[in-house]
Amino acid sequence: MGGSTRTVRVLVNGHVQGVGFRWHTWQEATRLGLVGEVRNLADGRVEVLAQGPREQVAALLAWLGQGPRWAAVTGLEVSEVRGSLRRGDFTVSG
Repeated sequence: MGGSTRTVRVLVNGHVQGVGFRWHTWQEATRLGLVGEVRNLADGRVEVLAQGPREQVAALLAWLGQGPRWAAVTGLEVSEVRGSLRRGDFTVSG
């Protein structure tokens, strides 16, 4: 992926587990053509690694700020990640 590619790690805070957040994130990221992973963390947050064209990553970040209907997102912690993710799709893990 070229210079217009962005890779981010996002920690999603709020009521984001047990509400379908990972599945809906997978659905949205796949629709946007991104690669990466979403998973629940033991502390109640959700972690998202996403890579793709800058515009699509920005669209996912905007979506993550709201989440699915049953979620209550209180904040996002976004950090840039250097390098390429070694996967060809977007996955959901534990």
